[in-house]
Amino acid sequence: MTQQQEPPRPDAAIVHLTEQTYDEALAAADGVWMVDFWAPWCRPCVALAPVLEELAGASRGGVTLAKVNVDEQPILAARYGIRSIPTVLFVKNGKVADQVVGAVPRAQIEAKLAVLVGTGVAS
Repeated sequence: MTQQQEPPRPDAAIVHLTEQTYDEALAAADGVWMVDFWAPWCRPCVALAPVLEELAGASRGGVTLAKVNVDEQPILAARYGIRSIPTVLFVKNGKVADQVVGAVPRAQIEAKLAVLVGTGVAS
């Protein structure tokens, strides 16, 4: 299934990563990136997506949201040992600094961002 079930949101800049673009994008990345490994059929993934978009938007450029569709990018998912979705990797300076697995509460994601970016990111 290649069609996304998530509606596009013009207010949130989302980077869609593939096996071909992942390394280059993160090597050039500024700030903290949340890399969301998801699939369109995964209800927890679809439920978590707006939270991630809101947090990235509230960061005013301090946090970038990137998405990896595990159905379309299975090699990239395997490379990072993604066994359950949603899995969100928190990347800083091109390296994975933390992660969450599952549709975790917003406060848990905010706490991780606060540590990586500093206070004021979470709303």
